[in-house]
Amino acid sequence: MIHYVHIDGIQTTLSSAAILLAVVFSVYSLCRRDRSAITFILFAALSCTAALESFDLLAILYPERLLFWKKLALVAESCLPLAWLLFSLTYARQGELRSISLLQRIFLSLSLLFVVTALTFPIQSFYYSPDFNQERMLFLGDTGYVFYIATLVYLIVALINLEMTLANASHASRWKIKFEILGTGFLLSLLIFYYSQGLLYRTINMNLVPVRSVALLVAVVLTAYSQLRRGDGVKIYVSRNLFYKSVVMFAIGLYLIGLGLIGEGMKYFGESFQRSMVMAIAFVAGIGLLVGLLSETVKRKVKVFLYKNFYQNKYDYRNQWLQFTDRLSSSKTGGELLTSILSGYCETFGMGCGALFLNDNDRDGYYLAARLEIEPATTFFNRNDSVIEYMIERKWVVNVCEGIPATGTKMGEFFRINAVSFVIPLFLNDVMDGFIMLGKPLNRDETYNFEDYDLMKTFARQASSAILNLHLSDQLAQAREMEAIGRVSSFVIHDLKNLVYTVSLIVDNARDYIAEPEFQQDMLESLSNTVAKMKTLISRLKTLPEKNALQKESADLLQLVTDTAALVKGAEIRVTGSPVIAEVDQDELQKVALNLLLNAVDATGGEGPVTVEVGGGDQAFIRVRDEGCGISDDFLRRHLFTPFKTTKKKGMGIGLYQCKQIVEAHGGKIEVLSEVGKGAVFTVWVPFIQPSNIAGEGNGKTINS
Repeated sequence: MIHYVHIDGIQTTLSSAAILLAVVFSVYSLCRRDRSAITFILFAALSCTAALESFDLLAILYPERLLFWKKLALVAESCLPLAWLLFSLTYARQGELRSISLLQRIFLSLSLLFVVTALTFPIQSFYYSPDFNQERMLFLGDTGYVFYIATLVYLIVALINLEMTLANASHASRWKIKFEILGTGFLLSLLIFYYSQGLLYRTINMNLVPVRSVALLVAVVLTAYSQLRRGDGVKIYVSRNLFYKSVVMFAIGLYLIGLGLIGEGMKYFGESFQRSMVMAIAFVAGIGLLVGLLSETVKRKVKVFLYKNFYQNKYDYRNQWLQFTDRLSSSKTGGELLTSILSGYCETFGMGCGALFLNDNDRDGYYLAARLEIEPATTFFNRNDSVIEYMIERKWVVNVCEGIPATGTKMGEFFRINAVSFVIPLFLNDVMDGFIMLGKPLNRDETYNFEDYDLMKTFARQASSAILNLHLSDQLAQAREMEAIGRVSSFVIHDLKNLVYTVSLIVDNARDYIAEPEFQQDMLESLSNTVAKMKTLISRLKTLPEKNALQKESADLLQLVTDTAALVKGAEIRVTGSPVIAEVDQDELQKVALNLLLNAVDATGGEGPVTVEVGGGDQAFIRVRDEGCGISDDFLRRHLFTPFKTTKKKGMGIGLYQCKQIVEAHGGKIEVLSEVGKGAVFTVWVPFIQPSNIAGEGNGKTINS
């Protein structure tokens, strides 16, 4: 007896503190000027919980009037499902009471049956206690058992709603509401634990009431702290996907509760029968639950049911738009893009198959560009098909079930074979660039209306833009290929021009020196070199001078320049410097040297001297200097290395651009100094291996051709 006196003292202290704090906070909330509907709902929920604590405390303190106090406690208890479910549906939600759907209102209305049951049924049908003074146990009758099962379901739903609110809150909103949700969620969790223990042992253990009092105390403290220190006024939109996941968790919870009820019922058939049958039923029910959760048809039916009964709109447009856009943007190839469009349509609208047809101007029709779970016998439709003409005329989504002029047509047969339900046209600037066919609805009972059609049409605009970008990307790739071909052609023509210039000089000199044996020998060597270069040029038509295309080898730059200068007939070119060994593609670098020499000769009009210096510092260099007309600052800064920009009447503007490409492919650079009327200096820098130890050979060598 002393033990119970000690427990009663603790119980009285905890319950009194929790009740007093709950009443004070509730009254304070009602007196605030900024109170709202949620304030009254929270007041009702806390008041019912505090009343339950009060009457249970009195039942413990005055066990001789146990049934009287438990009757009052039962009435307070019967208000908990309605109060806490209503709080969980409105707290921090956009629209508050207005956001509650019809099905949720029905669920709330059914909670009034708890109050009716508590008022009409005798208390003896809920509990009986042969020795309450000693055990503090209340054994549940059949009515009480069903009553607390239903109460447990409502409290679980309320807790799930609060979890959804917190999960959908932004960072700033979560900071404001987290303590209030933690407090009320903690209280609901303890109530769920309290009632689940009662259902498990079919007894209400009044010794656990102090734990419930602590939960109420914590809930009030956290809620008060949240409202007084962090404020309220937060409005949160709950994601439909998260709601669907919570429904799945709720279904699993119902499965476990049902399993427990079956186990309870099996007690009447004997222990051995119970064990084997419960295991068999658990296994079969578990398989059935998994099949249901993994079934796309079941998922679609559940989602449609939820959206139809719990939300004003069927679709979460923001989420659908983001998902569809993310699908398109994550596609890496054209084929992936078209497949993503189809899969996005099928998943959003609950279809089992689909096909995407695109415009083919060459054949004056539409060809099959992508398909999903469909094996079409026809892959092309002519533009004069009556259904296509119907879509072009209407410019709207076609519902095949509503009847369209497709009887006896090729497309009509396609609809019949593949169970097509919808055709969505894809328009670009009033031109139908294609269309999407959707078939085999996962939920055959689902009805589609203007809300579905609007979203289909919106997706179609986004898909049309993505397909247009795909076409433009293909055209850009083709244009780049043509540009590359044109650039190669320009390089080839420029090299041919230089070779023709060399041959023309030989022809001009042949008029005067053709009879001399030395000239004949020199002419044959020059022509042989020119022919060899032309053959090399033809063999490398498809190769641009990039790093991975160069055929590098060790070469003496001084010798390379000397040989190149010998090709420029009829000009005075002075080659100076020291031998320098570099790793270069001799043919490509000789093109650079030849182009610079010809430009220098052209700038001087063939009358002034041209000097070429070869040397090395940090890098090997070839420096070509002339005293010609020079280059203006504006052209030097803006156009010198730009293709097809030139100051020469017969020039192509491709030579220096080609030189820059070749030198940069070697890892080098070109520097230019020039002044109008005073000539120009071009310096080509390339990485070298080492300076040669051959001293002075070629210094001051003048080549007169």
